[in-house]
Amino acid sequence: MNNRRFSLMLVPDQGRVRSVRISAASLIACSITLLCFLSLGIWGGMQMYQADQKQMQISSLQNQIQMAQSRYAEQAGELQSRIDADRKQMAVYARDVGAIQARLARLDALGSKLVDKASLDSAEFNFGLQPAYGGPRLATSDVALEGLDLSIDRLDARLADLDVQLAAVDYLMEQKREEKAARPHAWPSEHGWLSSNYGVRADPFTGESARHNGVDIANRFGAPVLAASRGIVTFAGEMKDFGYMVEVDHGYGYVTRYGHLSSIAVHIGDEVTDGEVVGRVGSSGRSTGPHLHYEVHRFGQHMNPGKFLPRG
Repeated sequence: MNNRRFSLMLVPDQGRVRSVRISAASLIACSITLLCFLSLGIWGGMQMYQADQKQMQISSLQNQIQMAQSRYAEQAGELQSRIDADRKQMAVYARDVGAIQARLARLDALGSKLVDKASLDSAEFNFGLQPAYGGPRLATSDVALEGLDLSIDRLDARLADLDVQLAAVDYLMEQKREEKAARPHAWPSEHGWLSSNYGVRADPFTGESARHNGVDIANRFGAPVLAASRGIVTFAGEMKDFGYMVEVDHGYGYVTRYGHLSSIAVHIGDEVTDGEVVGRVGSSGRSTGPHLHYEVHRFGQHMNPGKFLPRG
């Protein structure tokens, strides 16, 4: 079998036919060689394809890394800017807190001297006593700036409290009014008429008997509401049932209240004179129409306002 030979015929389009004789061993060797070259070519092509794919993946990862580094660098820059701004703000807050604390110390000292000089009740005007605070527990934050904001708010509240106390002390020292002058005496509205008296009456909403701790003065919406005597505003805001309300302390235990207002023209701590506008007639709170609810208190007890209204 090893001596077998094969003839390879070469037939051209023109000319003589040629034949090549090749042994079986040579043919097998050539086939194996050709197959090896073919396999090597396929393997090389696959290697080149895989190398190209890996190169593309590496390039994609490099681009992603560069983009991530750019984002991180940008975020780091923004964070550093915020940190620098917060540090500057904290420095400003620290200076503000120091200034407010110095002001508090001066006001406390001044208030104590004024109380001693005026021979006022130290229990009523105690500038050395820490003011009481209260209210529901709220969520807090560990951020230092929010803590500073809270401290400044508390100091501002303390300053407001001191300002009201000093205004009251100054008022009592300078005016030296007699009890008669402190007594409410002016009509508390521009015009108007009594629409409901003090005492037991039929509740306008339920019809049942109920106590009325003031008098109602019917008037046009927006009519001026006037202070019944000189004093200091101790409340100016919204209160349940009363709506918008103003309370004035006239000294010697006299306090007047003006309820159901449409607007308020004064602030806590303001000094008002008799006949000064403290608000406008309205129908806020538990009300059936525009009118002024007027109350007079004496040492915390309700008084009949009709006894303090001018005659005629």
